Amino acid sequence: MSGGPPPEVALESLDELWFQVAGTLCNLACSHCFISCSPRNDEFGFLGLETVRQRLAEARAAGVKEYYFTGGEPFLNPEMPAILEETLRQGPATVLTNGTVLREALVDDLRDIAAGTRYSFEIRVSIDGYSREMNDPIRGQGAFDGAVRGLRLLARAGFLPILTAVQTWEDAETPSVLRALEDLLRSAGCSRPRIKLMPTLRIGMEALRTRGYLPEERVTPEMMDGYDAGRLLCSRARMVTDRGVAVCPILIETPGAHLGRTLAEADRPFAIGHDACWTCWVHGAICSNAGSFNTSAQF
Repeated sequence: MSGGPPPEVALESLDELWFQVAGTLCNLACSHCFISCSPRNDEFGFLGLETVRQRLAEARAAGVKEYYFTGGEPFLNPEMPAILEETLRQGPATVLTNGTVLREALVDDLRDIAAGTRYSFEIRVSIDGYSREMNDPIRGQGAFDGAVRGLRLLARAGFLPILTAVQTWEDAETPSVLRALEDLLRSAGCSRPRIKLMPTLRIGMEALRTRGYLPEERVTPEMMDGYDAGRLLCSRARMVTDRGVAVCPILIETPGAHLGRTLAEADRPFAIGHDACWTCWVHGAICSNAGSFNTSAQF
């Protein structure tokens, strides 16, 4: 394995713009969270509507095609409905939520916002198991019931939520887990189950729960020979935080990952020698909606 400098990935085109709209504040404290979000983590702060508007103007000029909102828990930000309404005037939007904070009045607002845009509006709900016994040891007591309640509200309002699950089980179990997750979605009223599986990122809380990355789990220049760099999120996306623009949603706590205060300043290559870059190299752009969603019908 090469001992030289890590390879760099250029920003080929700014197709996706991410917003860490709730900072690191979350109502849950998941034991596998790669940035250790929790009810007490205020290391990164909320993004206000005016800040988002500024970045949307830059994004329009840069040709951004779609927008993602994450945290922490995005719906803890009281300006989230207004932020979504503003964004959906400009392009497609996706919110990544744990679903437990969704209430009928909020979902009604989201339904009205969706009805008023010509762009797609996706909501991804994170559940890491098909039962309380499987999910709650990771996400906390009551998280499963709260997320299922959120799924039911979304389905009743006409949404087709995407269930996102981090794989914390053995590969051989995946077909049965997917079938059970599909059954869960159908029981919640989702007529067309949509499931996205995520690999574990061995940083943050996950490094404590299981293990961190091994020394050999690093991307080297030789590994990029013949590799399509367009598979990597850092080749086509950037992440807006309250500290500026970072290279991606995963590395916001990594030294050097914040590339500037504006999108223009962040338009420069990034060296992918960090721990989690290995997982992205193996699996491709794991964060975005790109690619097919897994369902048990595939097995």
